[in-house]
Amino acid sequence: MFNSLFQIFKLSREDALKIGSSPDPPHAHDYEELIIGINGSLEHFIDFKTEIYQAPYVSFVTKGKIHRVIPHLVNDLCDAWVIRFRSEFIPETTFQLYSYYHDHATLKVPEGSCFSRLLSVCELMHVEMQQNIPDFAVVRHLLSALFTMIESERKKNNEGLSSFVKTQNTTFKNFLKILEENYHRSEGVEFYAEKLFMSSRNLNLICQSILQKSVSEIIETRKLIEAKNQLINTDKTIAEIGFDLGYNESAYFTNVFKKKSGQTPGEFREEMRHLIS
Repeated sequence: MFNSLFQIFKLSREDALKIGSSPDPPHAHDYEELIIGINGSLEHFIDFKTEIYQAPYVSFVTKGKIHRVIPHLVNDLCDAWVIRFRSEFIPETTFQLYSYYHDHATLKVPEGSCFSRLLSVCELMHVEMQQNIPDFAVVRHLLSALFTMIESERKKNNEGLSSFVKTQNTTFKNFLKILEENYHRSEGVEFYAEKLFMSSRNLNLICQSILQKSVSEIIETRKLIEAKNQLINTDKTIAEIGFDLGYNESAYFTNVFKKKSGQTPGEFREEMRHLIS
């Protein structure tokens, strides 16, 4: 269990040797994880295949995805920034990340000014998190900026994708954009399919292909992320938050929240306030 909203640390040569000597079996996280490799290489098992990437690289693993990473030394060196955060830490960005990295978890990044900027942003986040009372608003902005910079590099690497894959990805991104504007409403699959001028079946097929989730599951997950965001960052009552997200009955909202997160909204809020304090 990840007991924080956000965490950043440097993986060292010694850490790499320790992990390599006794690697974990493939597993899934209950948090999002970003690894920025500076030196060494990364052996990454994900999407049922293993590949090795030489630094510099960027690897993003979404919550719940089965994977395993093993860092290796190259020229006796290995170090990387590791960033872990909860989905609700940057709720507006998280789903976009799912669509960007669903089948390309690790990205090769050329050495140069762009990669140096990524490292500079990591340093800034690390310094902020060392303060007695870190300003999470600052860290959120820096993390969002970091992903924007990475996305710029990712686009350059995707020029060779097939037209079918590009079409699927474009449709999914358009769905996420419409979802971002409407998730607080009580709208179902048909609403989003009509907005995209396609059948509910085809939209479900695309969502299953990319996230292995149905449209309904994705809508509920987005609502849950925003509910957690509001429970952490506002003083709204649980009933008010549920109403904001299209749940007219507080008890139904609480049941859905507990089914998906394993806690009631009140229990989650109490846990987060304890962690932040």
